[in-house]
Amino acid sequence: MPLRRASFALARTAPELVCPRALRSTLCSRAYLSPRKNRLMSSLTHVTEDNHPTMKSVTNKRVTKRLATAVSSVLLPPVVLDGIQGVEPKDDGKHNSDTARSPSGHSEISSKKGPVFATAIIAGTMAVKKTSDLIPFCHPLPIEACSIDIQLESQPNGYTKANIECTVEVTSKTGVEMEALTGASVCALTIYDMLKALSQEMVIETTKLVRKTGGKSDIGDDAFTKS
Repeated sequence: MPLRRASFALARTAPELVCPRALRSTLCSRAYLSPRKNRLMSSLTHVTEDNHPTMKSVTNKRVTKRLATAVSSVLLPPVVLDGIQGVEPKDDGKHNSDTARSPSGHSEISSKKGPVFATAIIAGTMAVKKTSDLIPFCHPLPIEACSIDIQLESQPNGYTKANIECTVEVTSKTGVEMEALTGASVCALTIYDMLKALSQEMVIETTKLVRKTGGKSDIGDDAFTKS
């Protein structure tokens, strides 16, 4: 296959692998992508027509009250529960997470590093405010409210799940989905960090957006539980 033809073929199938900068505008142009990939690229708000990354303009969007909620969870094995304070075993030897409550109403556990969930909530809140520093094309937003809730839930075989819910609010031209997802993610990572000395078999499970309001379209729990 001639070199020019091979280059165009590669640009169609794997444009991210192709070419020096001088050829990018030609070979990586959407004109050389398949119709399906062209449609997909057109729907990406952070990519220009010539495949350059960009921050989407929100200049002409209207200011609205926006809210987003994201969830995550950390599965804690029995060995972790045996090494922490605040979760007392039931008579049958299983751990009862319902007995562990902080004065604020949150489930709470403590490790040698200190209160695990209180630390995780602080870390998640800080991450929400720093989202635009972590995710390149997120707009800096004046966060108006951030609420993070963590509850323990008993699981089979002596495991316990720490369920995290992060809700963020703002009045702005763009939404706070990424802020909520970042907050939930960093909260889960902090729980892992606080307890990793006890076990590295903990599992950070699904992190997902469950609610979004105030933008072009509203999203609720049902839209995700059906998928």
